[in-house]
Amino acid sequence: MIPVRLIATDLDGTLLRDDGSISPRTRQAIGGAQAAGLTVVFVTARPPRDVHAIADHLGITGMAICSNGAIVHDLATGETHRHERLCQDLARSLVSELRLAEPGVAFATEHGHRLGQEAHFPDLFADTVHHHALRIDDAAALCGEVLTKLLVHHPDHHVEHLASRIRGHLGDRGEVIWSGAPFVEIAPSGVSKASGLASLCALLGLSPAQVIAFGDMPNDVPMLSYAGRGVAVSNAHPEVLAAADEVTASNEDDGVARVIETLLA
Repeated sequence: MIPVRLIATDLDGTLLRDDGSISPRTRQAIGGAQAAGLTVVFVTARPPRDVHAIADHLGITGMAICSNGAIVHDLATGETHRHERLCQDLARSLVSELRLAEPGVAFATEHGHRLGQEAHFPDLFADTVHHHALRIDDAAALCGEVLTKLLVHHPDHHVEHLASRIRGHLGDRGEVIWSGAPFVEIAPSGVSKASGLASLCALLGLSPAQVIAFGDMPNDVPMLSYAGRGVAVSNAHPEVLAAADEVTASNEDDGVARVIETLLA
C-alpha cells in the first residue's frame, strides 16, 4: 500500500463537533500526525477568514483549501496561491433570473476575505466577519466586485429543494453546492473540493493515492472520490456514506481522530 502523506478533512460536521468545538482527542491526533511528518489540510466551504481561527487553535500553519475549492490559502503567510472567481456578468444574470423564477430569494456574495449581503438575507455571519465590515447592498451592486461565489437563500424552500431548482436555471454555467448551511452556493464551473485538493497536491508533488480525505456532506463527495482513501463520518449525508470507501465514527465521537490514530499506530 502507498503510505498516506496528506490528511484532507472537512470541518463542520466532520472534524468539528456540532457546537463548533474541537475535542482534545482530535487536537492530539492532528498534532501526532504533524509530528510524524504528515500534512494536515482543512478543505472547507468556509472562507479563509474563518479558517484562520480554527487553524490557530490547532497550531496548523500550512495550506488550507477554502470556499469549497476556489481558494488555496497559505495560513502562515496569508498568501493566496489559487483563487477561482465567479464571472460577475453571470452572477448578475443569475440574480435577475432567480428573482423572477423564485420570488422571495435573497442573495449574499463572497469575495475571498470579504462578504456582502442584501438586507433581507438572514443574519448568519455576525460571528464570522472579523476583519472586514459586512457590506449591505442590493445583489446587483454586490456583484460589481470580484466574486468567489454567490449565496442564495429562500425562506420557504428547503435547501436541497432550492439547490435542485437552481441547478435547472444554471445548467453547466457553474456549480451548485450545498454544504449544510441554510443557503445554496453558486461557484465557478469546475470548482469543487476535489479541484482545490488536486491543485494543492500538484503543488506539493503528491498523488491522489497518498491522500486520505474525510467528509460528511454532498459537497465532500468529489474530494472523497479523488483521494486514495475516502472516509465518511457516520453522521454523514446518505450520498456521502454511499460514496465513501469506509465509514468512521461520528464527528461527536472523534471519528476523524480514530482513523488518524490507526494511521500512526
